[in-house]
Amino acid sequence: MTSPAARAARGNLPRTLLTALAPLTWGTVYVVTTELLPPGHPLFAGLLRALPAGLIALALTRTPPRGAWWGRVAVLGTLNIGALFPLLFIAAERLPGGVAATLTAAMPLMVTLLAVTVLGEKLSARRLTWGVIGVVGIGLVVLGPAAALDGLGIAAGLAAAATLALGVTLTKRWGRPAGMGPTAFAGWQLTAGGLFLLPVTFFVEGPPPAIGATAALGYLWLCLVCGLATFVLWFQGIGRLPVTSAALLGLLSPLVAALLGAVLLGQTLGPVQLVGFGLALAAIVAGQLPAPGRPTAGSGRRAGQSCGGREPSWWSATFRASSTSRRR
Repeated sequence: MTSPAARAARGNLPRTLLTALAPLTWGTVYVVTTELLPPGHPLFAGLLRALPAGLIALALTRTPPRGAWWGRVAVLGTLNIGALFPLLFIAAERLPGGVAATLTAAMPLMVTLLAVTVLGEKLSARRLTWGVIGVVGIGLVVLGPAAALDGLGIAAGLAAAATLALGVTLTKRWGRPAGMGPTAFAGWQLTAGGLFLLPVTFFVEGPPPAIGATAALGYLWLCLVCGLATFVLWFQGIGRLPVTSAALLGLLSPLVAALLGAVLLGQTLGPVQLVGFGLALAAIVAGQLPAPGRPTAGSGRRAGQSCGGREPSWWSATFRASSTSRRR
């Protein structure tokens, strides 16, 4: 007989797979940036990834925030996008890519801790353990013998992970404004993050580079796919999945980046890297499974509140439907 936990996990599978498309796609950013875009302008790439995508979404939806949500979308856009990109840029500039990727992979651990204070959840030793295993796995995949340490780079990498963790947790806490769909919600955050990036980019990098046909294709991919499409899926998934489960899906991004480096750029994946792949994938899969004998995390009354009281969780919706059928 199938347990309630297994049934709940199967019920969440479609939205988990859709949400996973976001970090899977973000894993292409490194290859696109290094192979298609002009060198020396990563912040400009981030700006074009965020601001045009956000403006397109706003033009399509035309749904403004109301009241306190003006400030909330500004905060979320800054955390999830605007402040994140410069911090990642500093970490990547001052650290080997493997060290930077390992530091940012600590984001699920931070989400697990923030869920206790921000969302009022109980500290889950199980989620914490799988978060540690995920960081170890990513470290084995991307860390090389040339890995070096730099104080400012380490601080930037950890700050990037903390910024994203807080953005993810607050997105879960605040949910989505009533009457605003996922495309508009993503659009406002992308726009807010892009406006934050605008002065930072031109102050740090100066005038934009010349854009040829190849670079134009790369920027279009970053804007329309890695920006607009994936952030819609990501923010919708955060609202509907347990926050720690969604955070662990973020480990897919460095895994895809490493895999594309091996396939397209001739980078080698040895036995140690393959073990790391296995550990990271195990952490991702285990993070999607509810604890044995418990309902899915994020279900019940609090999950409904985190989505603005509009969209009940899969578990509570199913429970109400079955209770209604029994009364009839």
